[in-house]
Amino acid sequence: MKPTNCIVITGSIGCGKSTVCSMLASRGYKIIDADAIGKEIANSNLPLIAEAFGGDYVNEGVLNREKLGKLIFSDETAKIKLESIMHPLIKEKILQEAQKLEKDNKIYFIDIPLFFESKNYMELPLVAVVYTPRESQIKRISLRNNLTEQDVLARINSQIDIEEKIKMADFIIDNSGDISGLSDKVDNFLKEVESWFCKNTAQAETIF
Repeated sequence: MKPTNCIVITGSIGCGKSTVCSMLASRGYKIIDADAIGKEIANSNLPLIAEAFGGDYVNEGVLNREKLGKLIFSDETAKIKLESIMHPLIKEKILQEAQKLEKDNKIYFIDIPLFFESKNYMELPLVAVVYTPRESQIKRISLRNNLTEQDVLARINSQIDIEEKIKMADFIIDNSGDISGLSDKVDNFLKEVESWFCKNTAQAETIF
């Protein structure tokens, strides 16, 4: 069954998507976290990863995420190989979790960082993009991850440009200001969401 009560939250690295999702959760909304699901699935499929990339990416039953991250952000072939292993399994789990939440007939959110890049979730009806200008992305990633400028740019350039993503969005959450301003933007976004569902769904009275 196609999910009808969900909105995807996406963006690009350093745009504040995780912060937005935390704010939504604090307001009582359920969140399906694709990153958390991905980590769970990776840990359950370490032999596949070791076979694909070599045993030095798995040390004593633990995935070396930093090393694998450097590889896939610098090697497009490796990136595609990892995605071919992980994305189908992640999608299957996301849709399983979505079907559980659909039974509540309430709005929920699905946090999918690579929503546009994967081209793998066409059945999900609505998309909200968390927006931050590229200069702010670079600054935030540098401070948060202690990476070189070259590594930061490699991560940003491995994704679709944020300016292109907002053109494809149903909703935009502007995170170009401070945390207080973002909280207000999240509240405004939720009002937009409520208005959209009230206008476009037959079950609106039961959702809110």
